[in-house]
Amino acid sequence: MPSNQTITVNPSLLAWARVESGYALDRVAKRLQVKEERVAAWEAGQRQPTLRQVENLARFFHRPLSVFFMPRPPQLPPLAAAYRRLPNIEPGHESPELRLALRQMLTRRENALNLMGELGEPIPEFSLRAQLRESPTEVGRRLRLETGINGRSQLSWANEWEAWRTWRTAVEHVGVLVFQFSKVPLRQVRGLALLRTPLPVVAINGKEIPETKAFTLFHEVVHLMLAAGNDEAPAAREQRRGKEWLEVERFAEVAASHALVPEDTLREVIGQLGLHSAKWGIENVRRVAKKFRLTPLAMATRLRESGFMAWAQYNQWREQWETYVETLPPRRGGFASPMEQAVNRAGRPFAQLVLEALSANRITSVDASRYLDLKFEHFDKLRAHLTRGPGETSFDE
Repeated sequence: MPSNQTITVNPSLLAWARVESGYALDRVAKRLQVKEERVAAWEAGQRQPTLRQVENLARFFHRPLSVFFMPRPPQLPPLAAAYRRLPNIEPGHESPELRLALRQMLTRRENALNLMGELGEPIPEFSLRAQLRESPTEVGRRLRLETGINGRSQLSWANEWEAWRTWRTAVEHVGVLVFQFSKVPLRQVRGLALLRTPLPVVAINGKEIPETKAFTLFHEVVHLMLAAGNDEAPAAREQRRGKEWLEVERFAEVAASHALVPEDTLREVIGQLGLHSAKWGIENVRRVAKKFRLTPLAMATRLRESGFMAWAQYNQWREQWETYVETLPPRRGGFASPMEQAVNRAGRPFAQLVLEALSANRITSVDASRYLDLKFEHFDKLRAHLTRGPGETSFDE
């Protein structure tokens, strides 16, 4: 069939795919270079698109071409039934970029569970629990113990990239899949948690710098702990709003800060640097933050928690910091190979699962490439990379 010839599709599927992907009529019309009235006419069944236009729609919506010929739209659960409540995100009104990222992460998790079943591998259990009636400091301490990372090893990390990959591996070892997503602006979402069991998911925006990724990671793990303790529900069912919800976020923030920076290690470092009686200006906070491979802002928050800064001092410091940051040049990224991007995106455990299933002839090379969004020509490098042990490029996708 010529690509410019019209083709009969189910108009209700055209409308379903657009709405389910989060797009308004004008964005679809602009992408296909037609008028909005034309797209509306397709969805109303008054006109039919050409084969080329349907193919473009399938690519734009990230849907198989066959979906437009189904007799009725698929019945899918709302995405907000999977992820935890996010600041400034109204359930059911997620941006197209976030909706796509969520769909991809949910599919990757299901693939992981299926591959484990095929290979006869046990599904790791996420056993950490937390409740809001607990002390967030104690929750953070418990989380830190579960990672198995002590203060001495943390202070020996060579750079922020070693810190990030070590924290990520530690969280993966407690039964959590850690993904990264791209193409979603940081102002929308820095991190999120999929409150699914088994194999819950924490996902980090790939645009985050490594010094902030660790805090985002642990913040989201605390939300998983609260969900496991029945003190938090997915966004579609979460009833708390406003100040009540801010208290939940505050709890996760404090617990994460204590997991990353134990009290005894913090006081030891401050003593070694001779800062017990110091004025906490930008430079002194940066000195402590560098030891822990965190941002100065995260460290200032932690210093406030331990009483080194009063709230008034902290608020004044934060104003100075934000003014200072505005004077800094943009941080430049670098190059990551397709193989490195795949590992950064999906995580080492998932990549290893795919390779094991491929070696055991449980999946085809086409399946493996699709699971990792990686051309098969890069798989030899992927095997070598995973054999060398935990590690990532210093650049993200």
